Amino acid sequence: MVHFIDRRLNGKNKSAVNRQRFLRRYKQQIKKAVSDAISKRSVTDIDSGESISIPGKDITEPMFHHGKGGHREIVHPGNDQFSPGDRIKRPDGGGGQGSGRGDASADGEGEDDFVFSISKDEYLDLLFEDLELPNLKKNQLDKLTQYKQVRAGYRAEGVPTNIDIVRSLRGSLARRIAMSADKKRALNELEAQLAALQQEAVPNQRQLMQLEEQITHLKQRIAAVPYIDSFDLRYRNYQKRPEPTSKAVMFCLMDVSGSMDQATKDMAKRFYILLYLFLSRSYKNVEVVYIRHHTQAKEVDEQEFFYSQETGGTIVSSALKMMHDIVRERYNPEEWNIYAAQASDGDNWTDDSPMCQQIMRNHILPLVRYYAYIEISTRAHQSLWQQYESLLPQFDNFAIQSIREQADIYPVFRELFKKQAA
Repeated sequence: MVHFIDRRLNGKNKSAVNRQRFLRRYKQQIKKAVSDAISKRSVTDIDSGESISIPGKDITEPMFHHGKGGHREIVHPGNDQFSPGDRIKRPDGGGGQGSGRGDASADGEGEDDFVFSISKDEYLDLLFEDLELPNLKKNQLDKLTQYKQVRAGYRAEGVPTNIDIVRSLRGSLARRIAMSADKKRALNELEAQLAALQQEAVPNQRQLMQLEEQITHLKQRIAAVPYIDSFDLRYRNYQKRPEPTSKAVMFCLMDVSGSMDQATKDMAKRFYILLYLFLSRSYKNVEVVYIRHHTQAKEVDEQEFFYSQETGGTIVSSALKMMHDIVRERYNPEEWNIYAAQASDGDNWTDDSPMCQQIMRNHILPLVRYYAYIEISTRAHQSLWQQYESLLPQFDNFAIQSIREQADIYPVFRELFKKQAA
């Protein structure tokens, strides 16, 4: 009998196949856990994965085993209360189950929920599954073509930093073998003749000297072959390969008037981060433009956008006009995929809401791939919502949703970007 022992080292991803099989088998339970976790964690902590907890009853599998069987008689010592045929009252709690909600096992130990961690990529795959970008188009124009350095074989000339040492030494070895192989064969033959001549009783001295001279000459010629020559050097060659790319820009518009408190801004921030991550999975390059407004609009950075305090009234049209100006100056719709998300508590001057509708209809919506308006408020909808609502039948790239609390963010996001029927 022959025994084979596999001593190969296990790879880093030795359990990757089993892990993917587990994720596929319990996909529904994991998706439910991810949906529950999104309302409990900060979306800003999206660089890490998530710890998922699955009830033990959902992952248990049926087991078959042999019973004791047969006819047995057991004597329990100390039985002075019961006789054969007596009925025993079931104790409260289910007979050994205890008063808790868990299930007791046969060996007296309960089973906790199964907890495991998923990576960032697995978390995002589950988070954005069944979602798509409406009106998704990737513009691939010549002016947006990027070039990537790729390997293109070897060349005999180049800069020292691109020298391929292994390839150069391989060429050096081949050259030395080619230039000295016949000389080494001749040298071996002469050395064999010299050894045979020296073993003779009376060697021919003249012939002996000739052989020694020839051997010395061959050794000098072999030694003259350089170990490495400039002819042997090989340099890694690189070429620029055109790679068409598609760019996207995301406009974040938010009301920062006195009616928008910090809690409302935090909810808007979570929605913006979800949208940015979602766009990043479809586009390689995503630029973000922050426009905040009260009575006047201003383009700011992220820190000022979310945390600067302002007071005063609200004129939404100022932000829409600024967005239109920025698109005309920096983001040609023929070259950029434009997305926008507007967050507000619904407040706006009554006279300004019809102007917002006109700007959206004539200037904004014809240019953007998708525009989402999020109203974060627990009050009844006001004039701005009503004006925006009248645009829905005309534009399929426009959507409005209402958020009342933090737990509504992810469901509203899924509703906005759910896959459309073919």
